[in-house]
Amino acid sequence: MNLIYQKTLKKTVSFEGVGLHSGKISKVKLCPTGPNQGITFKRIDLLKDNLISANYKNVCETFLCTKLKNDFNVKVSTVEHLLAALYMSGVDNALVEIDNEEVPIMDGSAKDFVELIDKVGLEIQNQKINYLFINKNLELRDQNKYVSISPGNRIFEVNFKLSYANKVIGSQENTINLFNNDRLKDIYSSRTFCLLEDVEKIKALGLARGGSLNNAIVVDDNKVLNKNGLRNHLEFVNHKILDLCGDFYLSGFRVLGSVKCNHGGHKLSCDFIKNLMREKTCYKIGTLENKIDKKI
Repeated sequence: MNLIYQKTLKKTVSFEGVGLHSGKISKVKLCPTGPNQGITFKRIDLLKDNLISANYKNVCETFLCTKLKNDFNVKVSTVEHLLAALYMSGVDNALVEIDNEEVPIMDGSAKDFVELIDKVGLEIQNQKINYLFINKNLELRDQNKYVSISPGNRIFEVNFKLSYANKVIGSQENTINLFNNDRLKDIYSSRTFCLLEDVEKIKALGLARGGSLNNAIVVDDNKVLNKNGLRNHLEFVNHKILDLCGDFYLSGFRVLGSVKCNHGGHKLSCDFIKNLMREKTCYKIGTLENKIDKKI
């Protein structure tokens, strides 16, 4: 993968599927764009004020998914898996046209997105990638949950610890370098999960209307209810790493540093990115060949 220059899709790719929480079918197109555009969602079911930048400033909700809205209260939700796929596939610039409010959940992971992007390929553009280089430690805690970052050039290493009372999930930990790592299949193919005892509670809130064993791992007291079981032995924590990757891409940059997270989620990750971007002494922005401070 070219790590110096920005990339977009070689051509438009389309997909459709059900929204996890809305239960509605959405049709989506991933379209190539020019350099320095970043990732932008376009609600094509609306005639105006329908562009939503994939940026931490636009995060409006983080309960069970990450939701964005623009200044005109136009929203798009469950963006985290698609953003993680774009990050891991090397896409810096893309327009995401969607005809509904929620990105399809597909199989509950980012696998379908990554495979579609790989199928059409990437176009290298004539502008260099701006990276966010961490040069100072930063931490955010919420009781037993925390996320921290420390300097680490040429890595985006994530160490994630997960601990559940449920015996099937239990305690899991994994460390992966998401930067310049071609062996990410276990991460992008790991599915979202929930406990069977929580399903009715979530549905009572008007959520998970599109949820099923086809797009989520459901865990009973001592077993996984999905017919074929788990895809990898660390699928629970690997999915949490997938979510974190998507949420961190909302910084608007490819972050280079070492992240540690304990039992985090969308709220903690998005709050952390907001704090990080405010703490301008914690980072510098520049290319891999020339670290230059930039105002944002």
